[in-house]
Amino acid sequence: MDNNPEKLKVLFIDSVHPLLAEKLTAAGLDCDYRPEITLSLVEKTIHHYDGIIIRSKFRLDREMLSKASRLKFIGRVGSGLENIDVEYARSRNVVCYNSPEGHRDATGEHAAGMLLALMNNICKANDEIRKGQWFREVNRGVEIMGKTIGIIGYGNTGRCFARCLSGFNARILAYDKYKFNYSDQYVTESVMEDLFEDCDILSLNIPLTEETHHLVNKEFLGRFKKSIYIVNVSRGKIIHTSDLVSNLKTGKVKGAALDVLEYEKSSFEELHRNNLPDDYLYLLEHPKVLLTPHIAGWTHESNKRLAEVIAEKIIRSFGKFI
Repeated sequence: MDNNPEKLKVLFIDSVHPLLAEKLTAAGLDCDYRPEITLSLVEKTIHHYDGIIIRSKFRLDREMLSKASRLKFIGRVGSGLENIDVEYARSRNVVCYNSPEGHRDATGEHAAGMLLALMNNICKANDEIRKGQWFREVNRGVEIMGKTIGIIGYGNTGRCFARCLSGFNARILAYDKYKFNYSDQYVTESVMEDLFEDCDILSLNIPLTEETHHLVNKEFLGRFKKSIYIVNVSRGKIIHTSDLVSNLKTGKVKGAALDVLEYEKSSFEELHRNNLPDDYLYLLEHPKVLLTPHIAGWTHESNKRLAEVIAEKIIRSFGKFI
């Protein structure tokens, strides 16, 4: 570690694109790249650093942040900030950055791709053909054209998802509790009652908060007038899985494209493999459930772009220190 007291020292505790460290180093910051570091070692050494770069490996909670006496900023390479006690960090004048701009396009494309694959039985038909089965009628698809798509959360990924679907001649409604006057060439600003009344397809593009935890539950799904398809590329815990399964069984939910599951570990790197419930096994077996392992936004291009976005934000704010 460079002992130059004039340099801001930045600890990388997750693996990220090397461009981020390169840009910060070129800007005069002292980068300590240690993606293999343990939680206990972070606790012992965090007081040496002015900045932390993280994805989802650890939770930077109040106890951890209270030890970070020099900390000036946290850079979350990604969108969600649920693994950081943001309120406590801000009370200590620690700036928290995230980079949803970096993978919004990739996430929108992935969500559109999952929806197309789900409604047209693409993955199921592919598996059948590889087994020597040639089934046409049972794989008859459903078109997006003419349907009403409801997007909850019209931020970075919600808008990019709408843009990806703009050529399908569908009606696209968006509801965002914290935005106003955002109707554009892609969506019509709406209230939730409009989505409940008209939606054929529901897309979740919101962060995980206390407010959104298990937002999609039995009562919520019961308010939709039609049977719907669900796309979730946000966070798994937004959906109450057992209630989703119940509605798949009744046909209220026609199908689900899920890039995220509430059974993921907090790092999002794998599932909690012990005692996975029957609801998860049901999702695995259901022909109208499409699953991917939290890879919406996980492209080669977005990996680099995420690094560029975070680097730009940090350098813009802390250049005066270098």
